Amino acid sequence: MHLIRNPKDFLSGLLFMAFGLAALVLSGEYAIGVAARMGPGYFPRVLGILLLGLGAILALGGFRATTEEQPVWHWKPLFIILLSVGVFILLGERLGLVLASTILVFISSLASDEFSWKEALISGLIQGAVAVVVFVYGLSMPLPVWPVFITGIQ
Repeated sequence: MHLIRNPKDFLSGLLFMAFGLAALVLSGEYAIGVAARMGPGYFPRVLGILLLGLGAILALGGFRATTEEQPVWHWKPLFIILLSVGVFILLGERLGLVLASTILVFISSLASDEFSWKEALISGLIQGAVAVVVFVYGLSMPLPVWPVFITGIQ
């Protein structure tokens, strides 16, 4: 008989606890202050303690029996999504935001069982256009919009 009966709750509790511990460690050198005069380390420490507590409650809930069926882990979609992000990072500066976003959506669409190349292409072009509007025009970020070999700008 397994000691951990609900691995989803147990692992999510461990994840919360890891983030809480990271917040406590990273804010360790900042001054805490008091509630009336908070220092820069006050909020991260309080947040870290809350995350540790919430994580402990969730992790302890993993030892209780559950009636819900545990999901099967699908590795292929995870790797395809991570691959698409990696390709976007590698090609973003060379191909520009529009083409890199289109390729990102196209590759990540391969993770679905209902893949359609037309839908992926249309969605990718829409996302590329939205990314240009938001990041280049809206936020004034200096990102290349088109490939270097078309614009000649590095």
